[in-house]
Amino acid sequence: MSLDPPTYLASLQNNIRARPIPWDGAVRAGTISEDQLSKIRAVDKVRKDQREQIIESDLDGYCTLFVGASGGPSVLESAAKSTHVVQYVLVLLGDLLDGIPALLKVLTEHPDPYKPLLPLLSQSSDPESPIPLLTSTVLASMIGGTPSLSSKGASAMPRLFSYLSTLTKTTDGGLQDIAVLQYSALLRGKKSRELFWEHRKETIAPLVDILRTAAGVSNGDSASTLWSGAPSVRGNLEGTLGGGVGLQLLYHVLLVLWQLSFEGAQIGDGLEDEYDVIPLYTQLLRLSPKEKTTRLLISSLYNLLSSNRQSLLPAAVLARLPALLQNIAGRHLTDTDLQEDLQNLTEMLDEYTKTQTTFDEYAAEVHSGHLRWSPPHRSPTFWAENARRILEHEKGELPKKLAEIMSKPWDSDKQVLAIACNDVGCLVKEVPEKRYQLEKLGLKTRVMELMAEKDEAIRWESLNALSGWLRYSFETK
Repeated sequence: MSLDPPTYLASLQNNIRARPIPWDGAVRAGTISEDQLSKIRAVDKVRKDQREQIIESDLDGYCTLFVGASGGPSVLESAAKSTHVVQYVLVLLGDLLDGIPALLKVLTEHPDPYKPLLPLLSQSSDPESPIPLLTSTVLASMIGGTPSLSSKGASAMPRLFSYLSTLTKTTDGGLQDIAVLQYSALLRGKKSRELFWEHRKETIAPLVDILRTAAGVSNGDSASTLWSGAPSVRGNLEGTLGGGVGLQLLYHVLLVLWQLSFEGAQIGDGLEDEYDVIPLYTQLLRLSPKEKTTRLLISSLYNLLSSNRQSLLPAAVLARLPALLQNIAGRHLTDTDLQEDLQNLTEMLDEYTKTQTTFDEYAAEVHSGHLRWSPPHRSPTFWAENARRILEHEKGELPKKLAEIMSKPWDSDKQVLAIACNDVGCLVKEVPEKRYQLEKLGLKTRVMELMAEKDEAIRWESLNALSGWLRYSFETK
């Protein structure tokens, strides 16, 4: 699971390097100039040390060659109509950036270094088109290779993110991996991670879709599977997980989101609210086939939970993370960093759960916005002891949250509505004199509506809830 270039990209680059280019004909046609050709030939197909020496002796000349200068276009602009020349120059530039830091520095200090490159990202709508792929590789090296993100890099990143998003949205694992590795190269600083989060509909959402597929929860019952902790089917092919997601792609996606998790205080709540990241990562932990993937999952969870204890620790308990961590701790782990992160995460969760009552667990579940059949829902003792407190806690905040939950259709997890009806029925049964409080929130009306649901469990629970209302209505007449 190294960070070597993906096979498809490496193969494409090798093919282009081996391709003969009629350079003299390109000069005669005016595609490139004599000076541009002489600079290309000086560093093409020569030893690395010789190449570095030549470029470092003429940094300004090679800066002009690749990104242009006042009054003169770069070779990428002057050769724009020659696809083979542009491809060759992009591969050459990528090779030079990889081994000559001085060239990277002078290019990124140029007043407008990304001007000749950004238009090439939109040259084709075909995700396999070589020029945009090679361009994004160069841009990721240039922007990600600087010690801190410049204003020029920050301005270029949204267009690069938009292009890479088209790759992550394909079903081709090779193209997805190219994009994900370039994301990783870009997310080395706080500013770039903040930009990545700002554009999360393009950047993060497709990555979460890949993880959900790997966890086997990309179909209609996804939410239910995540919160129930139901086991998913592992991939049938060696080296894959659910949906055929390759282990290398999984590792790289987790690496990107691990880098992002260092901004946990800023993004943790958003990741959970928008993507159910805590139950998703818990599910992936159950399936994790390698210590490296387990380490990234554990470390990411620790970063997110430790910086959002009040809001995310309850979600971790609901997802049954503590019990899973005990199981993982019983394995023979060889990665010392994983062992340390696992111990820290376990201790944090243990400290939290020791202070939690059954009421706290129920309140946390309701506040999470996603109900499951946890023990309190079916416990007569719990309702007898806590129903009145539920209605009065924080001026009726929990019934209001129940009403909010019940207002949604829950097409991907119908059992949430059945559980909510059960809870409403228990509240009416234990504190009948407060049923008008529930009626004012529209809960009685919603329960009556749910009696017409196709789902048998919802019909049964809504009928039970309504029967309590009717019984106490007759008794008070």
